Parts: sequence; structure tokens; C-alpha cells
Amino acid sequence: MGPEEKASTILNSTFVRPAKFYINGFINIPNVKYYYIFLCFVYVLTVLGNGIVLSVIYLVNSLHTPKYMIVFNLALTDLCGSTALIPKVLDTFLFDRREIIYEACLTYMFFVWFFGGLQSWTLVTMSFDRFIAICFPLRYNSIVTKPVIAAMLLFAWVVLLSLFALAIGLLDRLSFCGSLVIQSFFCDHGPVFRLACNDTFLNNVMVYVVVVMIICVPFILIVLTYVCIAIALSRIASGEERLKALKTCTSHLILVAVFFLPLMGTNLAVLTSYIHPNARIVNSSLTHIIPALLNPIIYSLKTEEVLNSMRRLCKKNRLGNINFAKS
Repeated sequence: MGPEEKASTILNSTFVRPAKFYINGFINIPNVKYYYIFLCFVYVLTVLGNGIVLSVIYLVNSLHTPKYMIVFNLALTDLCGSTALIPKVLDTFLFDRREIIYEACLTYMFFVWFFGGLQSWTLVTMSFDRFIAICFPLRYNSIVTKPVIAAMLLFAWVVLLSLFALAIGLLDRLSFCGSLVIQSFFCDHGPVFRLACNDTFLNNVMVYVVVVMIICVPFILIVLTYVCIAIALSRIASGEERLKALKTCTSHLILVAVFFLPLMGTNLAVLTSYIHPNARIVNSSLTHIIPALLNPIIYSLKTEEVLNSMRRLCKKNRLGNINFAKS
């Protein structure tokens, strides 16, 4: 009996569930340890940046608004998504622990893709906020309310939770009787189900459903909102007012570009041309981690309202420490 057969638990004559998978990314890359150090650095900055945003929004009552509910959700999603991915990647490759238990692999996959999908739909919610603010400014406070934003965000959480639970559930019906080597840097959906030796039609369908739900539909909705915003701005007579309104969208447009363009570019390149596996893996890993690093810097930490709130918190803490020392 070979090692791969020994690593499997046979439930019946046609179904083989592996005990472990082997993650085979980052092979034969010169000086790859520098990349792992870079990942560690990115993760520390991601936790720090998103942690500051979450803390400031939570502690400052003036930021308890619908707009900052969306920002809070994005920061939480970025923090959880990076935590689901980067520490495990470092553990896998930096410490050469490439074997992963079957159940842990599916759990790992679920959380990485779930939080990635949430990032996408949070950007859609942000575009809705900008659309109402510019196209219906007089009705903004009556349309963009806390219950409306909470309902939109909750809907995204529930739908994506159901979608990825279904995708992972369909993996659990597959039989793995051949190779158990995953050609990726984490337990990615495609590289895992392609290892199966029985029918993977439903899994292949789920790939298209997931791509449509977390890339195509969100991107199309964002583009449509900005088409409406452009039409509304074209009707503003004053060029100064038009520029001022457009500036309120700049940060969001940068977030959309940082998230969607690398994701679509990498997937399009894989479908239309040959890319070396190592180049694909590095590009894919950067696509997963860089948006979570940049989001708080671009959208929150450069915002005057957030900066003023941080200054007030620091001043309040200083005064509290002085009073405590005097007492």
C-alpha cells in the first residue's frame, strides 16, 4: 500500500476521503524567505491599521453613523481575512509544515474565500452610500440609515455564508484516490476539487457561481452606480461643486481598483495564457493580502474626520493619565 493510500480513510468501495493534503506552493523560488518576511510585515501592518480603525470607530460616538458602519465592516473583514490566510501561509512554508488535515483544509478554504467575498460586497455597499449622497443628497439621511445599512451588510453575510457552505459541502462528497498535492499556496477551491477522481461537474459549476457572485456582480453594480453618479455630476453647473462631489468618491474608487483589477487580471491571465505556477501563486497571494493592508490607509486613516477623532482620543487619554498621576 502506497503512502497516499495509507493517508486515506476508505468509507466504501467508491469513496476515499484523505486524512491529509500536501500544500505545494512556493517551490524553487530564489530567496523566498524574504517574501515570507514581507508577508509577516504586511500582516503586522494590516492588523495595526485595521485594529486602529475598528477601535476609533467603536470608541468615538460621532462615528456611529451608517457610513462608518460600512467602514467598520470593511476593517473587520480585512482583519479576519488576513488572519485566516497569512499566519497559516507562514506556518506552512516558513516552518515547512505543508501537510494539512482534510477537515482543517476545508475550514481554511471557507474562511479565506468567505472574507474575500465580504470585502467585495462591502465595496458595493460603499458605492450605494456614494450614489445616494451625490444623486439624492436631500434624501441621504432618510435613505442611508443604520437599519438600511445593517440590513444590506447582514444580507451579504448570510448569502455568502450560505454560498461558501454549499461550495465546501460539495467538496465533501468527492473521492480523492490519486494525488493529494495541492498546487497552490493555501487550500484553494479549484486546485483541491481537481484532485478528485469522481464527477466534479457540480464543483466546476460552483466555481462559476462564486466568480459571478464575488467578482462579476459586485463589479457591475459598482460600475452602474458610478455611471449614475457621472450623469448626476454632469448636470451640476458649477465645475467647483462637481470636483468637490467627485473628490468624495476618490478613496472608494481607489479601493475598488486595488481589490478588483489584480483579481480580474490574474484570473484573466490564467484563462488566456500560460503563467508559470510560481508567478501565479505569488500574484494570487498578493491579490489576497494587499487590499486588506491598503484599505484602512486609503479610506480611513487619511480621512479628516477619523484623524480628528484619533487626536481627541489621544488628548483624552493624556488628560486621563495626568489626572490619574495627580490623584
